[in-house]
Amino acid sequence: MRTKSLKKNKINVVTLGCSKNVYDSEVLMGQLKANGKEVAHEEEGNVVVINTCGFINNAKEESVNTILEYMQKKEDGEVDKVFVTGCLSERYKPDLEKEIPNVDQYFGTTQLPQLLKALGADYKHELIGERLTTTPKNYAYLKIAEGCDRPCSFCAIPLMRGKHKSTPIEELVIEAEKLAADGVKELILIAQDLTYYGLDLYKKRNLAELLENLVKVEGIEWIRLHYAFPTGFPMDVLELMKKEPKICNYLDIPLQHISDSILKSMRRGTTKEKTTNLIKEFRNIVPEMAIRTTLIVGYPGETEEDFQTLKQWVEEMRFERLGCFTYSHEENTHAYNLEDDVPQEVKQQRANEIMEVQSQISWELNQEKIGQTFRCMIDRKEGNYFIGRTEHDSPDVDNEVMIDAETFYLKQGEYATIKIIDATDFDLFGEPIES
Repeated sequence: MRTKSLKKNKINVVTLGCSKNVYDSEVLMGQLKANGKEVAHEEEGNVVVINTCGFINNAKEESVNTILEYMQKKEDGEVDKVFVTGCLSERYKPDLEKEIPNVDQYFGTTQLPQLLKALGADYKHELIGERLTTTPKNYAYLKIAEGCDRPCSFCAIPLMRGKHKSTPIEELVIEAEKLAADGVKELILIAQDLTYYGLDLYKKRNLAELLENLVKVEGIEWIRLHYAFPTGFPMDVLELMKKEPKICNYLDIPLQHISDSILKSMRRGTTKEKTTNLIKEFRNIVPEMAIRTTLIVGYPGETEEDFQTLKQWVEEMRFERLGCFTYSHEENTHAYNLEDDVPQEVKQQRANEIMEVQSQISWELNQEKIGQTFRCMIDRKEGNYFIGRTEHDSPDVDNEVMIDAETFYLKQGEYATIKIIDATDFDLFGEPIES
């Protein structure tokens, strides 16, 4: 016999996927709180909202499994209602309604007002930047644009997020000021493509002007750039990075591949020569910059020769940070018309080989840091260590600086001057020095 949940009218928001989804969940929670609702992030509640990811196979699988898990809880009387939103729901709503019909309602990525209505809340237009952040108090994501106009053959994002739409500078400044007032010291700028920012609103690439406004926000000490596109990169951003201490010497620029034939098929609008020259120019203008990139192996038609070209290029470029994905064959994308002809085990082997190369590069670069001193943000305490990051490290994806918590005391959410005393391939070990 079903028993109704005792945790009445508490809404639990469950977030899957990328930082853009984290941001969307925080906005949803801010709206719910402004409506007087009790809301929590990934805790218990009798009403559940699952913010799904629909990007690649693994992410879709995790989203579906999470929905099924909460449907079981609903069946068992542990929760009363389950709503599904986000990218998977946007992309596969008719299929999901058919396959998992006992979800109370499905919503797409642009249906926040309708979702709020289903939760007994009104969409409050006057809320600019009123979010319930779920990240550690010292950093927060700032989404500067939604959607994407790029034609990349492998990517389903435009299907789920629509066309590129920039948020006005004045709104982003207000949001940054509110975050700073809540103790946020580091802004991580995110969008599908930061470099496209402003083209729709201001008829020019306007990331530099946005940054000039954000550095004036009192309390913000680091601004980090995530997800730039290599074609049409606004070089004035580099000049600003060079002279403005608040802008981290860091850039996340997913390059995906380097073989000319693969780049052409991926519809990336660039070549090996252009990309190589761009990276060299970055390093020439801002020598201290740490560059993070991501690559895809096993794309349709990728030959052994294409792969070796990529592997050799990774060895030559010595990226400070690098991640590698195996290609996922996504329906309704341009590449879906191609034959997914690289076997999964070959894809995985190629990804492993790239990461072995990167592991060695990272180890060598980290060894050079021993004896150097860095300003670090202390994010958290874990076990016997305080965990910090340099300006060259983004949360969750990059190197961490480990400081012995049994010997030293550091304040979480504050900066500290750390001398590096040891290093592995993806971690640094340090001790605080009096600054």
